[in-house]
Amino acid sequence: MSISLSSLILLPIWISMAQIQQGGPDEKEKTTALKDLLSRIDLDELMKKDEPPLDFPDTLEGFEYAFNEKGQLRHIKTGEPFVFNYREDLHRWNQKRYEALGEIITKYVYELLEKDCNLKKISIPVDATESEPKSFIFMSEDALTNPQKLMVLIHGSGVVRAGQWARRLIINEDLDSGTQIPFIKRAMDEGYGVIVLNPNENYIEVEKPKIHVQSSSDSSDEPAEKRERKDKVSKETKKRRDFYEKYRNPQREKEMMQLYIRENGSPEEHAIYVWDHFIAQSAAENVFFVAHSYGGLAFVELMIQREADVKSKVTAVALTDSVHNVWHQEAGKTIREWMRENCCNWVSSSEPLDTSVESMLPDCPRVSAGTDRHELTSWKSFPSIFKFFSEASEAKGGSPRPAPTRRSHRLKHEELKGKKALV
Repeated sequence: MSISLSSLILLPIWISMAQIQQGGPDEKEKTTALKDLLSRIDLDELMKKDEPPLDFPDTLEGFEYAFNEKGQLRHIKTGEPFVFNYREDLHRWNQKRYEALGEIITKYVYELLEKDCNLKKISIPVDATESEPKSFIFMSEDALTNPQKLMVLIHGSGVVRAGQWARRLIINEDLDSGTQIPFIKRAMDEGYGVIVLNPNENYIEVEKPKIHVQSSSDSSDEPAEKRERKDKVSKETKKRRDFYEKYRNPQREKEMMQLYIRENGSPEEHAIYVWDHFIAQSAAENVFFVAHSYGGLAFVELMIQREADVKSKVTAVALTDSVHNVWHQEAGKTIREWMRENCCNWVSSSEPLDTSVESMLPDCPRVSAGTDRHELTSWKSFPSIFKFFSEASEAKGGSPRPAPTRRSHRLKHEELKGKKALV
């Protein structure tokens, strides 16, 4: 394992300090000398020699990558997949490079939503002033006017944005598995209006203003000796903090602050806001949700806050490895009963697709997504979700309501278990 230049230089000094600190009073002078030496080492310059500048391209072409005809990200010259460890033993730099590429991927997916899927970018809050922070969602032309069907897509938590299921899949697998585009295109082909939520776009970042704090000791009534002692401790603390900060953040990046978007400061708030201002106003007789991971929790919170409205408009909900919890979220009995009849959760499991999976929670049925990878559950359950929606739509007018596909799978699985027990 290689050792960085700065570590080789500083290691002997740190060892010496540790040895000296174990000595008696006679060693204090040496300790002071070593501390003085450390204070004069310009770690800012030293670390920059180890770590290349955090200056990355702002286009895919600049990274020398492109998506091929299969939607896979490949190097333009070598044809190889993306390599995370581009610079060996520089994890922080590699991570920053990955994040920079991720931002480009996000913008690329936004472009696909508008150009390939013909969705419109809608700014929110709807009554935002020119100067306040804003977010946005994407909608099809007929999202609010389609009288029959509307599909609403909600991704999970983290760095993903509108149109994505998992950035990791987009970069390392392909666009089909990592984005919502296959769902959007098939939904539009089958006559659905579409709304794509953007629940992680909760704030904008601006550079934090520098605040100069004036020392209060100047106007204090404290004795001069006590004041000097406090100032000395404060200066030593600041010196240690600056020493650590130089090592941790050698290319001193800008300090940023977050300005939250009104009524959209969290995924839960965002889901409720889009419901109130768009989904609830839509003409669709049947509204369907596809919610992945934390998106499932956001949907359950929406139900808790707008129970009657959701029940009157939503026909079926497909959850994919949802992290909701009806106990922690305090979902009432009527919500749990509605979820049992109208929701299905495709969870990560090594069992074949649609095989029933046991649950300790008294809410919706759980079936296998046909993969044990959390981020792949939406893509792997894709065909089953559309079948589930089709059956739910057909059954809506009937009474009593026929059992949907998910229950037939559960019954078949239980019958199979019973046969095995008899053998």
